[in-house]
Amino acid sequence: MALERYFDTLEATDPNFVARVWLGDLYAAEHEYSGRSTDRGSTLIPMAELLDTGDADLVVQKDGEGRLYYRLGLRYAPDDLDLDPLDRGFVVQRSYEAVGDPGDVWLDDDGVWHVLAGAEVRVNVTMVNDSRRTNMVLIDPLAAGFEPLNPALAVTGDVDVRDDSGWWWWTWYRHQNLRDDRAEAFATYLWAGTHEYSYVVRATTPGTFVVPPARPRKSTPRRSSAAPPPTGSSSGTAAEQSSSRGQSRSAW
Repeated sequence: MALERYFDTLEATDPNFVARVWLGDLYAAEHEYSGRSTDRGSTLIPMAELLDTGDADLVVQKDGEGRLYYRLGLRYAPDDLDLDPLDRGFVVQRSYEAVGDPGDVWLDDDGVWHVLAGAEVRVNVTMVNDSRRTNMVLIDPLAAGFEPLNPALAVTGDVDVRDDSGWWWWTWYRHQNLRDDRAEAFATYLWAGTHEYSYVVRATTPGTFVVPPARPRKSTPRRSSAAPPPTGSSSGTAAEQSSSRGQSRSAW
């Protein structure tokens, strides 16, 4: 009942308007809305055109009656895969260690991690935040040659999950997702301090890979704000997997 009254008040006027978008002098989009519908208009502006406009204003205009809802998003890829760490209220570090033979995983003088094919690897991520936060998620991308081992699945078998807490096992995160391309740890309330997160993967595919940085972010949509969201990232990581020691290593 309350939601119905809220909707009737907020959406008292049926949509009947034209929405237009400008990026600087570029007339980017136009869409007409008449009556209530689930239809939506969208437009994509190539990055080349976005860079050509330089420091330009983005203008969204509504001409007519009704309420306009819109979302602005930016998707991009860095032109340099060797990324420096980023600190905006969070400091994140990532390292790898062998679950079995310590010689299965090592770090060379150039900062490249080497892993033997078939080895089980424990991924350790350390996150430090300078103030308490709410609704945060720590995201750690996986190298393409890694396969996560989910201890919650019966088909996984025994996984050497690090746990020094005895019968009382408590974690700073409420739940985790182990996906094909990343691991995620979610926290509703994150107090200030140092937080450790570990999981186990298996090196399945020989090759050489660049691993994107681990990073925290808000797990719920943010309201518009002039300030950037609190975040951070580890440095990008290079990893190489080979079939055995002493052999020339093909790309992992």
